[in-house]
Amino acid sequence: MQQRRGESVLVTGASSGIGECAALGLRDRGYRVFATARREEDLARLADEGLEPVELELKDSGSIGRAAATVLDATNGDLFAVFNNAAYGQPGAVEDLTRDALREQFETNLFGSHELTCRLIPAMRARGRGRIVQNSSILGLVAMPYRGAYNASKFALEGLSDTLRQELAGTGIHVVLIEPGPILSRFRANAMAAFHRHVDAEASVHAATYRAMLDRLQTEGAVAPFTLPPEAVLRQLVRALESTRPRTRYPVTVPAVTFSWLRRVLPARWIDRLVLGETRPRRR
Repeated sequence: MQQRRGESVLVTGASSGIGECAALGLRDRGYRVFATARREEDLARLADEGLEPVELELKDSGSIGRAAATVLDATNGDLFAVFNNAAYGQPGAVEDLTRDALREQFETNLFGSHELTCRLIPAMRARGRGRIVQNSSILGLVAMPYRGAYNASKFALEGLSDTLRQELAGTGIHVVLIEPGPILSRFRANAMAAFHRHVDAEASVHAATYRAMLDRLQTEGAVAPFTLPPEAVLRQLVRALESTRPRTRYPVTVPAVTFSWLRRVLPARWIDRLVLGETRPRRR
């Protein structure tokens, strides 16, 4: 791998979890890191940690434009990479998901990151180099019940990224997908908030499953099997940034590696059986 000390990287969703770990880890490797967050207190903390904070709300085109302009101005157009990490999960059965719930999921997980990336590509193309690293998910490879909105947003991200990679061939800009499985973060708390905001659990035919799900999320101390700390994603991000010829995909955790292989060799119904067999005890 090629060390890239001094290069500039924009990391979205850096207030906690994977984004914060990535921003700090890249800072420690000598990168100039622009770290985005929405709240003033988070921006102030990021500044105290030696990062360059940038306010960003991915549901607001004005905010996206200002953030892109801030970073490009600060780097004189020489931004090496963007790590599109900001996202959240909207739980709920597909039949309980309103148009508003799906729209909100896609605004953050896909549309906002897409708009930000498109504002950065011209500068990368002018320099003849760059990395666009998308934080996808195992749920962009394999669907799981009661995660339909998140599944859909990550499946869409995978398809859009594959197409973008083809369209940028020969420009010196590489498009890379990182596909984590379970990672320790605030993801669960944010998902619960989204669930209560958009799903009328007691009015649903899935009410019993929702009650079990909420009880587990609120009281369960143990994490899911094979869960890794966010540093596992950082390691793959470093490879994506520093490899001379990065891979198109970097799975993270045993489940992500396993399912990325199984989906290529097993029929869809077999995959369904595996997923349902794994999740059924947690859905009762």
